[in-house]
Order: sequence, then structure tokens, then C-alpha cells
Amino acid sequence: MNGLLVTNAFLRTEKFSEHYDWLRKAAESREMTLSISSNADFFLSFDEMEEAEKIKAYDFILYWDKDIPFGRRLTFYADIFHIPVFNPVSAIDCSDDKLMTYEKIAGWNLGRDVDDKIPLIPTIGAPMTYANIGYTDTGFVKKMIDYLGLPMVIKECRGSFGMQVYLAQTEEEVLAYTKKLEGVPFLYQKYIGESAGKDVRLQVVGGEVVAAMYRYSVSGDFRANLTNGGCMKPYAPSEAECNLAVRATKALGLSFAGVDLLFSGSTDKADLLCEINSNAHFKNIYTCTGINVAECIMEYIVRELSH
Repeated sequence: MNGLLVTNAFLRTEKFSEHYDWLRKAAESREMTLSISSNADFFLSFDEMEEAEKIKAYDFILYWDKDIPFGRRLTFYADIFHIPVFNPVSAIDCSDDKLMTYEKIAGWNLGRDVDDKIPLIPTIGAPMTYANIGYTDTGFVKKMIDYLGLPMVIKECRGSFGMQVYLAQTEEEVLAYTKKLEGVPFLYQKYIGESAGKDVRLQVVGGEVVAAMYRYSVSGDFRANLTNGGCMKPYAPSEAECNLAVRATKALGLSFAGVDLLFSGSTDKADLLCEINSNAHFKNIYTCTGINVAECIMEYIVRELSH
């Protein structure tokens, strides 16, 4: 069985290369080959298929990038040649855009029983403006504050590792961040004080939680991301937490993902969806739990291809 791992040509740091190598080794341990190419290696023209036909040599594509336009084009040809793509690029796009994630989940929730719904943090998308025009009237900010309260979390719609996430303590800070992000898609979100500096990362593969860790800040940062100096320890998720994480990945159409949950304070368990990471890095969770998620992903792909 021969697979193609598609990566980003310009993310060549040791951190990223190590993850690609783990996936390749996990494939080899199952007598599969996993060739590695990037989004700059294929010249996918819109008027001929000669370059695209190179993918016919593969039984599956593992898409580990966030280049959505290239991914859509690659998927177009993969569908023609009946080659499955993991994760689906449309699901990666939805996961990578925090506002789109919430829109998709809200649609999933419509008409469902309470126990099947996915609890969301109160969130409002910022009105779009153009960078060269900006917000000529910021009257809408007062409405955001009235609805979400202070302090308030402000997030750029696309960002990773806890970056592009801000905490505004005052109306003046909300206005300052609003002006700073003119022309950038972003959202306003209720601050969940009960989960300040702590969250849970659940790694889901094929409809099952395969690993989990509790992340917490010791510096006073409201974010628990390890990249920002957070700490971690193994976590034993409840059945309800697992079901919530699995439903979230299913709602977005993801085969595997890292699901971040917050604590609302109503129980001692995490019960609010924060974010879903389609291409979640798995070295930290391996260091924390000893579970190699790359192995789980390749095992899942083997099962899917054997159907």
C-alpha cells in the first residue's frame, strides 16, 4: 500500500519535520510506504491533467497542510482517480477557521436533542471591513461588550498554538484590539473565567479518543497552550467528555483531530468546545501520555482502506 503525505513546503523546522517522520515510520511499521511531497511540488494546472496523474501511483493521500486552495485542487483530481484523502480538505478548512467551526457546529446542533448538542462558548464574528478603510464607526463594540461582558476574548479566525488570541480587560482594550485587527477576520468570545489557564486536549482518531492531556498555565496566562509556556499531565476523560470530542469531529467531518475543551464550572469536567485542530501536533501528547497518535492515525487509515 502506497500513500502520499502532503506537507507545506515552507514549514521545514525540526518540529514539523519530526512529525512527518513519525507518520512515515508508523506507515512503514504496517508495511506501507508513505512518500512525502509538498504543496509546491505539484503543478496543478487548470487546463491539463498530466501533472495531476502523478497521484494515480498512490492508494491514499494524507493531507497535512492548511493550503486550502491547493488542497481543493488536489482533492478534485483525487476524486477523479478514486483516491481517498485524510483529512478531507473541506473539513481542514472548517477546522482552521474558528468562526467557520462555530458556524458548522451551530448548524449541527439545530434540531438535535439536548444530550446530542455540542455546547459552545458565546461567540460573535466581527463585522468585515477593508484594511485600507478600517472601522470608521466602532459603535458595534459597545453591543459586543453588552452581550459578552468583560473581560472578553478576541481571536483571529485563523491561528495556531494559542497565538492570535487576546484578552481584553476593558472597553478601551476591546477597541484597541478591534482597531488593530482591521481587515483581518476575527471574532469576539465570552471569557470563561472558570477555565482560565486550563483546558483539556482530547486526541480523536476514527471516532475514538485515543489520548488525552490536561494543560495548565503556571504563569498566570489565561491560555493553557504549551507553546506559551503551559504545563501538561495525563488526563482520564469521562465518557461525556469523550462523546463531546467525538461529536465535534463528526460534525466537522474530520477523521482525526485534537479537540480542546474548557471547563464551564457547572461540573468538574470539561464541557465546552473551545477549538478543533485538524492537524494537531502529537509530540507533546506522546511525551505526556506515551501514546503515539501517528500509529493510531495509520492504523485507522489501514482499516478504512480495507473496507
